[in-house]
Amino acid sequence: MSDVQALQIDIKGIREGLLVTLPEGEWPALEQALLEELARRGEFLKGAKLIINVDAHDLNVAAMSRLRDRVTDSGLLLWGILSNSAQTERSAQLMGLATRIHDGSRAPEPEAEDGYEEAAAPQDIGPDGGIMVRRTLRSGASLHAPGHITIIGDVNPGAEVVAGGNVVVWGRLRGLVHAGANGNAEAIVCAMDLSPTQLRIAGHIAIPPAERGQVSPEIARVQDGQVIAENWTLG
Repeated sequence: MSDVQALQIDIKGIREGLLVTLPEGEWPALEQALLEELARRGEFLKGAKLIINVDAHDLNVAAMSRLRDRVTDSGLLLWGILSNSAQTERSAQLMGLATRIHDGSRAPEPEAEDGYEEAAAPQDIGPDGGIMVRRTLRSGASLHAPGHITIIGDVNPGAEVVAGGNVVVWGRLRGLVHAGANGNAEAIVCAMDLSPTQLRIAGHIAIPPAERGQVSPEIARVQDGQVIAENWTLG
């Protein structure tokens, strides 16, 4: 048995998805062991959200970007990183990944207030299960609905929005968004500033480019099997 094969990767279900805890060891070997374990479990884990506890390992943005890409290639979503390393936590936050879980582990610094009023609960806006919220979704927040979702506020990096129908954000969309989550490829995503860490419509995934031009309202939809974004003309 190789040294990589001997490393034990612990995976358990938590509220946010699957928590992956790595053993002690050098990072290259741990990363390889993780990817081999994900490949071994294959279809059983496909589509799951991963929160990986890398403990004290120092990962820069390039290393974390490579990890995210390889996890995505395995058919999974890298949703969060837990770490005792300030550099790793900062890299995760720069990439829009969550750095805490429901029990408060590895909580980041509080975000500055942005002026949006916090709503006590989503407002039901239709028989299809559509909801509307008047608040900003901060890192670690998760919003799910079987129908459409309308948000008056921002979706910050590390937050997640999943809708069976359309997603409309009257603000900045910088977290993860999944429209048409039940397989509706006709769903759309609209935002005043469309710059999510990951955008999904039905089974189609798009990761926006790092370089962006002038910010303007945009609408994303599936066209010819690919997610495209174009100017969103209001009115």
